[in-house]
Order: sequence, then structure tokens, then C-alpha cells
Amino acid sequence: MSEPTEVGAVETAAKGPEAPEADPARGSARPPILYAATFVVATCGLVYELVAGAMASYLLGDSVTQFSLVIGLYLSAMGVGSWLSRFLGGNLFARFIHVEVLVGVLGGLSATLLFASFATTGSVRPLLFTLVFLIGTGVGLEIPLLLAILKDEVAFRDLVARVLFFDYLGALAASLLFPLILVPTIGLVRTAFVFGLANVACAALLTFIFAERVGTRTGRFILRLECVVAALLLGGGLAANQKIEALAEQQLYDAQVLHAVTTPYQRIAVTRWRQDVRLYLNGALQFSSRDEHRYHEALVHPGMAAGGGAGVRRVLVLGGGDGLAVREVLKYPAVERVVLVDIDPAVTKLFREEPMLVTLNGGSLNDARVEVVNADAFIWLEENDELFDVILADMPDPSNLTLGKLYTRTFYRLCRRHLSESGAMVVQSTSPFVAKRSFWCIDKTIRSAELSSFPFHCYVPSFGDWGYILATKRPAGRPESVTPGIEMRWLDDEVLGALFVFGKDQRPPDGEIEVNRIGDLELVRYYDAEWRRAD
Repeated sequence: MSEPTEVGAVETAAKGPEAPEADPARGSARPPILYAATFVVATCGLVYELVAGAMASYLLGDSVTQFSLVIGLYLSAMGVGSWLSRFLGGNLFARFIHVEVLVGVLGGLSATLLFASFATTGSVRPLLFTLVFLIGTGVGLEIPLLLAILKDEVAFRDLVARVLFFDYLGALAASLLFPLILVPTIGLVRTAFVFGLANVACAALLTFIFAERVGTRTGRFILRLECVVAALLLGGGLAANQKIEALAEQQLYDAQVLHAVTTPYQRIAVTRWRQDVRLYLNGALQFSSRDEHRYHEALVHPGMAAGGGAGVRRVLVLGGGDGLAVREVLKYPAVERVVLVDIDPAVTKLFREEPMLVTLNGGSLNDARVEVVNADAFIWLEENDELFDVILADMPDPSNLTLGKLYTRTFYRLCRRHLSESGAMVVQSTSPFVAKRSFWCIDKTIRSAELSSFPFHCYVPSFGDWGYILATKRPAGRPESVTPGIEMRWLDDEVLGALFVFGKDQRPPDGEIEVNRIGDLELVRYYDAEWRRAD
């Protein structure tokens, strides 16, 4: 857990220094139960913190910033809770039960409230920081209260060590369970509800085990009723969570939500309005079936023409788990092998199995020539040495530090290592109109990796003006025409030539543009500033 908890705990436990040390054997059957309660408190508390951080990164982007803010505020709030514990008097056991129930309800509802706030108002930060502060304050109160309750049953020299041992052990359990089991199997919203119920169940159980210490018969009845009401609220939320999410998502997308799921990597949503099918990742549009052919023809066919045209045999697609880029690649009869590397198996599974989406991508991910690899593209490039005629980097925009590394000189050098001598690479490169400095930063970074670059762009109605960088090992790598005999809905020789022409308001900006390096992700700062201004 954290230093604020320990400081507050020691301070609270040290109250009344004139009291003699208790006999370690006194009440020996009771402390182990309270140590177990400490473990539950710590596990639930850290889970709530992780849920808040994950929801913030899903909804707001930039996972490093969001987790840093959440953790900092949470730990500070725990310190506030520890400090406030000195002012609590009366029946400390009853106070502990009240805090347990309150933390359980707030933590259990946190993910649902955040998602609903984002879907209905478009704002999440005020509620996020309020919830994190309240939950952190409650967790900060719990451990000092347990120490104060136990100080008459355990010798002080052992008390702090034992309580903090179970406190930290619970934190370890939460940190292992959350990414490895909870999020992949039951998702963020259910995880919050389940641990909220665990908090409340722990509180209810203690009212029976320590009935004589909780208070009068009326006091016990009120506390148990409080636990029952909280359990019903959280249990009802758990049972109805899919309907709640569907209702909130309906407000967010203003279209029928066909599929929605939270994975360890992102929130996936597929919507349909009339004949328009759309994919959203973390609320950001990835494609619209009305005009995705423009985006994907621009991404694929200039690179295929530059990399050998009808003679291209081996293609690597980085990202693009929807299979739409692969669909375009498979139009070339000579293609023998396509490797698709996408980090999220839920995306590739969805676009392999959902009939409507399989129709959209032409069944490309089920083609015998295609190998689907679910891995981090950066790591995959480092660990493999296969050469390709064409590499297509269809990554999400560099909106956070995790994605920013996929636009660095180091990454492009890895890509260069996997290109054949006559090969070509195309990188989707955000909007040269909205994010001009970001676009030309990507271009400069690619050139710094000893590749020749040929920037181009096209208009996609769903996105606006969108940019790409074509890169080759050869200085004269720009194609003059598309590959003959390949079916395309939009692109032809005349359009191809126009793609490489930029208006005055889209050309490189004045002032120095930095190369995006793995140790200094300047591109992420450019991108954040430019898109914030656009919003």
C-alpha cells in the first residue's frame, strides 16, 4: 500500500501511550480474523485504485498520465484518511463497519459511474477525482481503525508489523489478480462490483463475529441493515451491468451497439446506424464502413505499387486487427504470405468470427495465406528476422506514451531491418491539417531511420484530411501509377498523383521539428497539443 497508511496507522496505534502493553495471548482467537479483514481491505482498496486508473486511461487516453494522477491523488487521500482517524471516537468497531460499507459502495459503483458520466456528459475528470479522493480517504481510515481496535488484544511491538504485513500482502494479491485474471475474465465494471461486494460482505461478517463489540442490539441491527442495503445495491448493479453499459454506450455513440467489450488493452465497440457499421476503440472512431475503402486503399495500394506491384509476395501488417487492410493486400494474386501483428486477440477474434464483420473484411483473417499474431508489434519486430516486400503500419494515433513508441526512430529502424532491398513501408500518420507538426514529425523520424520518405494524404469523410508516409530504402521509391488489374473503388492513377500534393496550409510548419525518440517522445506532446486545440 503506501507510506501515508503506515504513518497514520502508527500514529493512531500509539494513542494512549500510558496504557500498558497487552498480553499477547489475550483474545488470541480474534486477531487472525481481523488480519484477514486487513487483507480484504487492502486487496479491495488497490483494486479500486487500478479500476479508476484503467477507466481513466480508456476514456481519456495517455495511460501514463492518468495512472500517475490517480495514484498520486489516491495516496494523498489515504494520508488524509489516516490523519482524520485521530478524530474518530466512540465505538471504533462500528466506525470501521461504516467505513467498510461506504468504501465498498463507492468502489463497487466507480467504474459504472465513470462510464455513465463519460457517455452522458462527455466529462469524466471531476467525478474521477472525487471518487478517487473519497475512496482513498476511506481506505486511509480503515487500517488505523483496525490498529486501534487490535491494540488491546496484541502486544504493540507485534501489532504494526502484523497488520502492515497483511496490508501489503493484500496489495500484492490485487496487483497480480487485476491484470492476469480479473480484467481478462470479468472486465473492469464487474471487477469493481465484485470487490465492492467483498468489502460489504467482510463488514457484515464482522458484525456477527464481534457482535458484542459492535454495540447494542439496535446498533447491530442498523449496521446489518446498512450492509444488506449496500449488498442489494451492488448485487443489483452486478446483475444489470450489461444493460447499464449498453444504455450508456447507446448515449455515447447514438447508434445501435452491436458489440461492446472491455479487454486488458482497450474498450471495443461496434455500432450500426442503417448501413453504416463503425468500430470504436476507447471511444475513438477507427473506421466507418461508408468510407473505409478510401482510407484502406490509400494505406495499402501506394505501398504495394512501390514495393513491387504485381510481384509482391510477402506483406507485414502492424495493427489493423479488423482485417480491412489485409483484404486489400489479398487482391494481389502473387501474395503468398501475410503476417498480421495486432496486440489485442479480442479484436482479431471478433473480425474472424462475427458474420457481418467477416463480410466487411472479405474473410481476410480466415485466409490460408494469413498468419494472425497477437503480440506487441515492437517486441515482435525485435524477436523476428523475416523479410517482407511491403510493411503496412496501421497503428492508432500516438495519443499516449505507449503508442508513441510505435512512431519512434528505433521502431522505424526495426521496420527497415525487416524490409527487402526493394521493399516499401506505409505508415498511417494522423491528419496533416489538424496535427501538422505531428505529421511532419513522423516524416522526419522516418527519414532519421535511413529511409527515403514520400508523404501523401487523402480525404476520408469520417476523419477529414488524413495523412500517410510512404518509405523505401531506395531514393526513387514513389510510384507513378497503381498496379494494373487490381480492383479499387476510389484510387486510380490520376488520384494517386494528387495524393502527394500538399496545399500551403499543410506543408511543414515554421520552426524546428524534433525527431521522435524512444527516450523523448516529442511526438506525443505535439499530438496532444494540436488535437486539444482542434477540440
